[in-house]
Amino acid sequence: MKRGKDYIGVGVGIIVFNDEGKLLITKRGQACNNDRGKWEIPGGGVEHGELRRDAVIREIKEENDIDVEIVEELQTSDHFSPEDGLHWVTTSFICRHVGGEAKRMEPEKCEAIGWFTIEEAEKLDLSGITKHDLKAIKVKYPNGYTI
Repeated sequence: MKRGKDYIGVGVGIIVFNDEGKLLITKRGQACNNDRGKWEIPGGGVEHGELRRDAVIREIKEENDIDVEIVEELQTSDHFSPEDGLHWVTTSFICRHVGGEAKRMEPEKCEAIGWFTIEEAEKLDLSGITKHDLKAIKVKYPNGYTI
């Protein structure tokens, strides 16, 4: 049985801001289950018995080898991908980058990586969930988000 496909998956989105106010955005690779070639905020699945906040710390370390501090929970969203038969419930967290240089630790799943302002990120070919999160940040912080 596969989470997100055979049953609803629980995930975390990791909205990482650096000291310059830029977001970490990654480009999904061809080995991904959906949204291949789209840019997105990092994230991943919550393991059985794992707290969502612990999943944030684990996932960002596994995928990008950086350390973050969770600042706040932004929102929880349903993420549907009917063409792939996927359903995830994802909580997105705003985080502060506190250590390490971002790397592509899973190159088959991540084609590229970069730090972007929200305005720069909005010009990328973004995944639906990332568009949703960026919109929520702009609604919650209409004058801009700063760490």
